[in-house]
Amino acid sequence: MKLDEHAHEPLWRQLLNQIDDLLSAGTLRQGMNLPAEREMADALGVSRITVKRCYDELRQRGMLAGRGRGGSVLQAAASHATSARGRLSHFAEEMRELGMTATTRLARRAVVGDRRIASLFGRPSGAQFLHVLCVREGDGLPIARELAWYDLTAAPALADWDGQSCAHTFLRQQGGLNLTHAEQTVEAVQSSHDEMQLFNFEAPQPCLLFKRRTYAAADTLVEYVEGTFRSDAYAYRQQLGL
Repeated sequence: MKLDEHAHEPLWRQLLNQIDDLLSAGTLRQGMNLPAEREMADALGVSRITVKRCYDELRQRGMLAGRGRGGSVLQAAASHATSARGRLSHFAEEMRELGMTATTRLARRAVVGDRRIASLFGRPSGAQFLHVLCVREGDGLPIARELAWYDLTAAPALADWDGQSCAHTFLRQQGGLNLTHAEQTVEAVQSSHDEMQLFNFEAPQPCLLFKRRTYAAADTLVEYVEGTFRSDAYAYRQQLGL
């Protein structure tokens, strides 16, 4: 990138337009980091105020998230996924409604014993659980890192689940379980080391942590999920009745 101080267009807008052009050409892509304001200013030989004005405009358009020594993460404004339900929805459903292609990448699948998880499910310490780690993507951009545990005592058929299809559909069709309800909490957290690597963050960034418990009949806890969503690409909106 090169800026012309003699041009009629302000320097900050020249920079903005060049970044926009690079995004359109695919040279810059969602999830990539722009340099920190001071680094960009030094590289272009302009004031930090010029770069800050450009970055602030990108943030206002929803095209840039985060700030600090690690730089800022690029995103397309249209890719900001929003959940707006009072019922349980699935990631693929949300992406489809936004016109995006959802993909799931299975990173880990194992039968484990875990005292903490056993206590959470109210099972003996030696109980076995199916543990799954998935990466959820929208149009190829990693949006969520999801850890899930399933009680094999309540749903032994899950030992044959491949982790790719919908777990709830499998539980109903293959496990013969009648799922009745789910409880979910949402909290703000800083990205962990693993999440920073997945989301291509150079410094910790705010994320949304969803914790969900899914129950079958007789209040039997079957599924526990911890999903961390990048807040620069996902917003949670709850519609409330009056």
